[in-house]
Amino acid sequence: MKPARAKRRNDDRRSPKKQTAPREKPQRQPEPSARPAPPRRSGALPDERLPVILEVLPNDDYALLDSGGGQKLEQYGPYRIVRPEGQAIWQPALGPAEWNRADAIFTGDTDEEGMGRWRFPREPLGETWPMRHDGIDYLGRFTSFRHVGVFPEQATHWSHMETLVREARRPVKVLNLFGYTGLASLVAARAGAEVTHVDASKKAIGWARENQEMAGLGDRPIRWICEDAVKFAEREARRGNAYDIVLFDPPAYGRGPKGEVWQLFEDLPYLADLCRSILTPKPLAVVLTAYSIRASFFAIHALMRDTFAGDGGRVESGELIIREKSAGRALSTSLFSRWVAS
Repeated sequence: MKPARAKRRNDDRRSPKKQTAPREKPQRQPEPSARPAPPRRSGALPDERLPVILEVLPNDDYALLDSGGGQKLEQYGPYRIVRPEGQAIWQPALGPAEWNRADAIFTGDTDEEGMGRWRFPREPLGETWPMRHDGIDYLGRFTSFRHVGVFPEQATHWSHMETLVREARRPVKVLNLFGYTGLASLVAARAGAEVTHVDASKKAIGWARENQEMAGLGDRPIRWICEDAVKFAEREARRGNAYDIVLFDPPAYGRGPKGEVWQLFEDLPYLADLCRSILTPKPLAVVLTAYSIRASFFAIHALMRDTFAGDGGRVESGELIIREKSAGRALSTSLFSRWVAS
């Protein structure tokens, strides 16, 4: 350290100067979105119901066995899996003996000789394994970004959608944006809907097609489309194509196959408005789920009510939770808001 600096610090201690508040660093402003902000619609706001807590209980296909200390212990079919969970700020209810029985642990470590970020304490496991949801077979997969190919907390949305499709007693078209590995699409197709599944990842689309064959639903009408969700919805609006149910589960940040940038808070109002514009004259529902988000469900609730002003129906918003098997605690996973036609 330079002597001059040391001398100035000593001088300051002998003759303290007037203290001033530290200067705050200027906050980096997000780049403005290139997508236009939709106009605020006139008309009465839909009815509302909130907060709504939709929970998944332990079952034979999936169970949250325990959680705590920033981790969760889950049962996916035959395997016990340990993954990070930032929301689990409490302490585990089960002892180390139960946690140590895990078949796979996501560590964040990289092993050039193995599968990447997973450690298998008991025996090496393959990349995929057979799984089931409510009688639908699909493939679980150990991915390098800690996910395993399904978000079990969304099962409540799937059963709600399945009920809407079956009770409609007419042909129903479902659009699944950001569809990932296709469980929602398979549930809708099994119920009798014609499904359009959109995801920007070719790998996810390939995985979803595998799941369709695994489920024995290869003859069901599902269109698998690898494209940016916003661009697809814009094109459907221009062509006059419409859907009875729209599901969209956007990430906080993402890129489309041609480098399209998605920023949740900047682009969500535009996409929500687009989803409204591609509904049939007698729609059933629009379901929005948001994960990595810096707001409460009140924010997306207000957005959805404004979006569907003048359309009647009801907007229901709250959280998706998984009920823990060990101590019965509720692990919150995401926010949601859904508009349901009257």
